[in-house]
Amino acid sequence: MKNLLPQDWQQPHISETDTADKWLIPPIVDLCARLREPGHQSHGTLASEGRAARQNGILHVVLPPDTDPVLENGSLLKGLREKAWADGGIHLHVLGALTQGLEGKQPANLAGLKQGNAIAVTNAGAGFENDLVLLRCLEYAATFGLKVFFYPDEPSLSKGGVAHEGYIASFHGLQGIPWLAETIALSKQILMTEETGISVHFSQITCRTSVELIRHAKQKGLPITCDVAMHQLHLTDDDIEGYDANVYVLPPLRSNTDQKALIAGLKDGTIDAICSHHEPLSSSAKQAPFAESAPGISNFDTFVSLGVKLVADGVLTPEELVEKICLNPAKIAGIKDYQAIGGAVLIDPNQAWTVTKDTMLSAGKNTPFMGQTLVGKVKRVFFEG
Repeated sequence: MKNLLPQDWQQPHISETDTADKWLIPPIVDLCARLREPGHQSHGTLASEGRAARQNGILHVVLPPDTDPVLENGSLLKGLREKAWADGGIHLHVLGALTQGLEGKQPANLAGLKQGNAIAVTNAGAGFENDLVLLRCLEYAATFGLKVFFYPDEPSLSKGGVAHEGYIASFHGLQGIPWLAETIALSKQILMTEETGISVHFSQITCRTSVELIRHAKQKGLPITCDVAMHQLHLTDDDIEGYDANVYVLPPLRSNTDQKALIAGLKDGTIDAICSHHEPLSSSAKQAPFAESAPGISNFDTFVSLGVKLVADGVLTPEELVEKICLNPAKIAGIKDYQAIGGAVLIDPNQAWTVTKDTMLSAGKNTPFMGQTLVGKVKRVFFEG
């Protein structure tokens, strides 16, 4: 067995016969997953998605605030965390809304969100009325010592787009989203981070230039971290061939050049973490034509297998994979009691399995990996919480 738990981690009681050729890792921490509750239970619930996360070794989940209602009231957060544990057996870590109603006009009640133990604040995928609002919100968050999560996007450039702007989108007659939509927003946000001194995390970056900008910002010593969605490391805009709605996701799958830059950034430490960007959807949500379907990929069930593939392909070592999906995400999310909560996940990196509606635990079966045989599976979860 390859024991990848930190040296001072509490070891689970497990027989050697159960662990031959397997990996023992800490609980996975997912920095972005939408569990569809509250407000969108037709696609999934805390019970269905919590169980899917837990059984796939994802025992800590960070939830963005773009639910219905928007998570802008700190008094609601405790009940949501308790329900996630009771219904799905996972620890939920909530991001509060940075602006009221995520409308980008006025700061939300950040004091109340801080009191409700929001781990950070964000405007999720929504934009801001203007840059002054963004600056004032960052200054306001800084007064409470709140970290800000960004999902960088300039709406004036991305609105209406459904795929990476380039030859593939043009060939398929799909409205493109230029890489500038991400990097223009990210550039401004980096500059405002430098001005305000606030701690910032950029989630789900997709572009070569984003990696370069973040690398430069880190070299300057700015308090910045970032993550990439697992599917961006395995899929590109080439995969929209045939108009498969299951590869429609926002931000979009980018070019092969962008993917190579993401992998390089992951290897050299510019990219700190890998998230699932789990977005389960009902079957009807993906039955419309590509551009008219709902964006999102259900990722809990394939997350470990795709991580194992990064190791098999020589992108990461097993130890580095643990840093990217367990240890670094826990630090970014500020889970101070991560080790005290404990637990472990036993993975068989050699087990092959086929992705089918029956083998997927998530209520959302919207995955471009449907029907494929993947390698790597969680065998046991040791977690008392």
